[in-house]
Amino acid sequence: MSESQVGILLVNLGSPDSPKTAAVRRYLREFLMDGRVIDIPALARWLLVHGIILPLRPRRSAEAYKKIWTSEGSPLIVESKRLLTGVRGHLGEDYHVELAMRYGNPSIASGLNRLLERSCRKIIVFPLYPQYASATTGSIYQECMRVLQDRWSLPEISFVGDFFDQPDFIEAFATVARPQLQAFKQDFVLFSYHGLPEKHLQRADLSQRHCLQSKDCCASVSSINRFCYRAQCVATTKALATALQLKADSYSVSFQSRLGKAQWIQPYTDQVLPELRQKGVKRLAIMCPAFVADCLETLEEIGMQAKQQWQELGGDEFHMVTSLNAEAAWVDAVCRILHGHSTHKALNTASD
Repeated sequence: MSESQVGILLVNLGSPDSPKTAAVRRYLREFLMDGRVIDIPALARWLLVHGIILPLRPRRSAEAYKKIWTSEGSPLIVESKRLLTGVRGHLGEDYHVELAMRYGNPSIASGLNRLLERSCRKIIVFPLYPQYASATTGSIYQECMRVLQDRWSLPEISFVGDFFDQPDFIEAFATVARPQLQAFKQDFVLFSYHGLPEKHLQRADLSQRHCLQSKDCCASVSSINRFCYRAQCVATTKALATALQLKADSYSVSFQSRLGKAQWIQPYTDQVLPELRQKGVKRLAIMCPAFVADCLETLEEIGMQAKQQWQELGGDEFHMVTSLNAEAAWVDAVCRILHGHSTHKALNTASD
């Protein structure tokens, strides 16, 4: 092993170990008890999760997971492992690359420990979330620091930040989507992102006076709304629309996967679909650029539920654009983003 070896930890959301109710319950318990996911006082969160959600939701979620489960396991885990293999082969012997999930297995603790056992001179943690949210990227940062807090000797550790408009990410997604859209010949493209409660956006408002105060507050990303998830989703959409040469009136943004009674960011995907039918859209393509690997939210929620809704609305054709998964363009983009992160860090050090 090279003494200059760099450790890379690729981190995604995670998945239950199996589609059985007990495994889904364990996974949901870990996920929903995260204070960055349900940001209410600890006791109230415990009562909500254990008293209301866990008695009912695991069985329903298990049925959804069964619909997408493959002979190899969870699609998210399977595709993430394939990405790991591709990145390892691309980066070569000077890097040691591991995979972790924020919830479930393989855990962040196990991934970091494997890198520390390798005596890597530095570790780069790469959260595989294009857009920043405290409940996703922020949660990974916090968990990594929790795992490492009692370690006496630590190498240099850094985190790859959001990459919502990073050219390599945009081009990779466009490369995957372009032939699918050309073959499908859609009337309209709906960019559907995972939703968040509005209060998550408001807490990320650095000025405390900008978020949701106007219709165009998310039209661009600036120093004021630097951590606004919705603004980053809008920016991703604009960049992809440009790369795919979509006309301004042939695409829009929506948000899926809302939970509970709180107000979530809008418009909601399931409410946009009937609006598109009323406007005469017949051939609908949906892209999900918040996800770099196909998972429950893409395969079941969009590929099955949204497709069924579209058919019931009288839509002619429906196509869910597959995610980046372990496509060669994405493997190459991940490595380019990592190299860019390392170079940027080196330049910052030299300028200091």
